[in-house]
Amino acid sequence: MLKRWAVITVMLFGLTLQGCVSGTAGLKSYVDSYDGYEFLYPNGWVSAKIANGPDVVLHDLIDQAENVSVVISEVEADKTLTDLGTPSEVGQRLANNAISSSDGQRKAELISAESHDSSVGPYYIMEYAVELPNMARHNLASVVVRRNKLFTLSVSTSERRWNKVKEEFYIVANSFSVY
Repeated sequence: MLKRWAVITVMLFGLTLQGCVSGTAGLKSYVDSYDGYEFLYPNGWVSAKIANGPDVVLHDLIDQAENVSVVISEVEADKTLTDLGTPSEVGQRLANNAISSSDGQRKAELISAESHDSSVGPYYIMEYAVELPNMARHNLASVVVRRNKLFTLSVSTSERRWNKVKEEFYIVANSFSVY
C-alpha cells in the first residue's frame, strides 16, 4: 500500500512539474536595439549574412532551409498598418509581390490572416503555403508598421516538417515585437 501511494505521489509530482514548463522553452531571444525589434527563435539556429538581403537571417544549423528573417521597408509618412489594408489584403499583396516570383517558379497561397493589437498598434499574422519547383514550403509572417517602416518577420520550413514545428513557429511569429 505504501509503495502504491509513493508511486502515485511521484507521478502526480512529475505531472505538476510538466505544467510549469514554459511554452518558450528551447527558444532564444534575438534583439536588434538599433532598428528596435526583437523576437524568439529556436535553439541551434545560427546567423547568416546575405548581401543586400533581409536585416537579419537565422537558420537551423542542420536544416538550413528552416529559417527566420526580418525585412524592413519604407512606408509613406503617417501610414498605419490598417491604412495598408486588412490582414487578408496585406497578406495577399505579400503573397503576390514578395513571396511569389514573377517567373512562376515560386507561388504562394495565403491560408490565413489575422490581427492582434499591441501598444504600438496592430500586428498581422499570416500563414502561407509556398510551392517551389522542387519542394513545398510553409511560411508564417508577422508584420507591423512603426516609425514609417514596415517590419516583416518571416519564419519558414519545408511542408514535411510543418506539423512538427507549427506550434513553435507560431510562438516565434507572435513574439515579434517592434518598439
